[in-house]
Amino acid sequence: MLSQLAGAFANLDLPLRVTLPDGESVDLGRAPKVVLHIRDPSLLADLQSPSLDTLGEAYIEERLDLEGSMHDAIAVADRLSRALGGGAEALVAPHEPHDRQTDAAAIAYHYDLSNSFYALWLDPEMVYSCGYFRHAEDSLARAQVQKLDHLCRKLRLHRGDRLLDVGCGWGGLARHAAREYGVQVHGITLSEQQLQLARQRVTAQGLAERVTLELRDYRDLTGSENYDKIVSVGMFEHVGHANLDSYFGMLAQQVRPGGLVLNHGITARHLDGRPVGRGAGRFIGRHVFPHGELPHLAIAIGSMSEQGLEVVDVEGLRPHYARTLALWSRNLDQHLEQARAMVGERSLRIWRLYLAGCAYGFTRHWMNIHQILAVKPREDGSHSLPLTRADLYS
Repeated sequence: MLSQLAGAFANLDLPLRVTLPDGESVDLGRAPKVVLHIRDPSLLADLQSPSLDTLGEAYIEERLDLEGSMHDAIAVADRLSRALGGGAEALVAPHEPHDRQTDAAAIAYHYDLSNSFYALWLDPEMVYSCGYFRHAEDSLARAQVQKLDHLCRKLRLHRGDRLLDVGCGWGGLARHAAREYGVQVHGITLSEQQLQLARQRVTAQGLAERVTLELRDYRDLTGSENYDKIVSVGMFEHVGHANLDSYFGMLAQQVRPGGLVLNHGITARHLDGRPVGRGAGRFIGRHVFPHGELPHLAIAIGSMSEQGLEVVDVEGLRPHYARTLALWSRNLDQHLEQARAMVGERSLRIWRLYLAGCAYGFTRHWMNIHQILAVKPREDGSHSLPLTRADLYS
């Protein structure tokens, strides 16, 4: 069987060695970087037309083991699936219904895994979103502080501003905005574990009078024009295409005339939002982000505009997220035994694939990430934004 496999892959020159439980092995190219240990010989048939989805499933089900860097393994798997035609991209995007119960369950599945697990590989502030690298040598911790400040500067925060943080996570942005810019922050999240740790950190840093965090769905916000500025980071991926108008409509309702709304989120490569990556999107949807949907930038901007928000600035951060994910992946791989004790073998395998795979995917432009800044014009159409971006970089 291995000789047949070697013949089928002869023209690919993959840096891959395949071994069987009885010790038989074959190199599928020169200087193998990755060793694929087949634990279930029936898997060899699947390798005739593999997708990233089927390979990922085999890995988390322990039908195979990997030796070598996860990044190299993802690259080899991608070459395999491209060459042999496995895992073609879907032609239609799977738009799913989203309600409070579904979204709360999806958030709990992903974010309530373990605060200690996330702390192993995130930065000290536990910012679970794309960093902002001003220089190639920036550390993850520096990049995340720079990202927080970049958001605050785009929002033109001033002392006394009322800021709503939608999907506040572990509160890193809320604390930074309150501490460095003197604003009053109201943060909301659907993750109970995130909220618990975020509140502890707010209290420990003496920010309880400026930062209020609570468990609340964005659809349950009440009143109108309650905030001067609104920020949402890494949250609208959970909203769903069908709810985009109601989501941006709620943000437009909550911000005062002349106020700013900044949405930071992952966006789709294709206009209809269909998954890419020869099965990678299906794997992530099933095991990492259930019910997650990525709108295209044009769809997001169109929805914001229809809800009365004027888009004034868009910044793509794809290279920044590729680097962030690569650093997260490296950090996790440096703490494998601790992580395994916290979440178990299956979850650890899922997360190793997810972080390394997404780093690879952002590098390859399978998806993108954008910061979209909008203003809610006053009744006469005016606002007070500067004429240029110079203040952001001074």
